[in-house]
Amino acid sequence: MTFSLELILVLATLATGVIWLGWVVARRWMSPERRATLPWYVDYSRSFFPVLLIVLVLRSFVAEPFRIPSGSMMPTLLVGDFILVNKFSYGVRLPVTRTVILETGKPERGDVAVFKYPRNPAEDYIKRVVGLPGDRIEFRDRTLFVNGEPQETELLGTYEGVGSGRMMTGANHFLEHLGDTPHEILMWEQSPGLTGTVRVPEGHYFMVGDNRDNSNDSRMWGFVSEDLLVGRALFIWLNWDYTGGHWDFSRVGNRIQ
Repeated sequence: MTFSLELILVLATLATGVIWLGWVVARRWMSPERRATLPWYVDYSRSFFPVLLIVLVLRSFVAEPFRIPSGSMMPTLLVGDFILVNKFSYGVRLPVTRTVILETGKPERGDVAVFKYPRNPAEDYIKRVVGLPGDRIEFRDRTLFVNGEPQETELLGTYEGVGSGRMMTGANHFLEHLGDTPHEILMWEQSPGLTGTVRVPEGHYFMVGDNRDNSNDSRMWGFVSEDLLVGRALFIWLNWDYTGGHWDFSRVGNRIQ
């Protein structure tokens, strides 16, 4: 069990709820004078418990905000993007234990998904779902093959845009058609392209960043199991450039695809 914000939220909700409920039950046997005086800790618990409970339910079962910390998903997502993730997409899970209590769907090829990093589940990662259970994934000559079929790409030109808090140029900018999900990717000629073939095991997924030559993903550390899935990225609700110290309102509301 990881001591995280989620665990703290669960414990705080439980503690305030128990204190408030305990007072409600205990006051039946109190004298009128004692009943009229509300201890400060009960007063705080009565005020905070409903708020904590609402936040816990929304964060655990509906949606959760995340911040993009790296440029591995450029140009789809930039450093400083704050995104909203649908927690309902890949099954409703209990907080902390992550036990699935309601099956609502599975990741589809092309989804941008948030998941727990397999080597350190305390960290959240975001990548694109490239391989589904049973798929054969191959990278050859910088081309992605899924079950032997090359995924079509269109060269859009040379990328010029913000990345990692500064202007970046020089990458080849492509539109890749991964199944029914067209999306933009970057490839850097000066970086050695990774090659190899893998078969995705049942109950696992193969995740790759859109910044193909600058992404720490399944090509390095392997597959993502279903129990590590968090949710599907929906849209950008804020962008704050930490380096330049300004907002980028043009990205607010952009749907992630």
